[in-house]
Amino acid sequence: MTRIILASGSPRRKQLLEWAEVPFEVKSRSTDESYPGGLNPEEVAIHIARNKALAIVKECPRDSIILAADTIVVLDQRIIGKPADREDAIEILSALSGQHHRVITGVVIRKNELEKTFSDSTTVQFHSLTRQEIEYYIDKYKPYDKAGAYAIQEWIGVVGIQSVQGDFYNVMGLPVSRVVRELQSFS
Repeated sequence: MTRIILASGSPRRKQLLEWAEVPFEVKSRSTDESYPGGLNPEEVAIHIARNKALAIVKECPRDSIILAADTIVVLDQRIIGKPADREDAIEILSALSGQHHRVITGVVIRKNELEKTFSDSTTVQFHSLTRQEIEYYIDKYKPYDKAGAYAIQEWIGVVGIQSVQGDFYNVMGLPVSRVVRELQSFS
């Protein structure tokens, strides 16, 4: 089988690929997560994922498959990234409280000069959250490395999410069933 390299340090993406029994290795570099203006949210997620793939391409053996992904949260057409600090996390979760938002993961799969890109979107509806619940979650789970300041598989997801429309695993960071199918067709 062709060597698969995950261009991400995300423990959630690693876990999802392990659950899917996909053989892979991890190789990631810190990358700039800024993006040019004028892109729609799906294009933003793909743009950032592509930068992650390109950051490691020279370090990878020829013919290996590079898999990169980036997840963003979109509330009322506004892209919400990772919180800067505790106050920012409180503001983000307060804005998401009682609202629905989209979680979009952009995926880039590269082999040599060939590239396949796609995005997956899931709609998440939060219950109304109290400030006490928000502060408890932030102080206990420290979601500073997560877009939207939360992880669906943690306490806030268990008690705070009313509904999910779409791929649950996409909200964790990777639409893994689609990724597996794309990897099979890419090999």
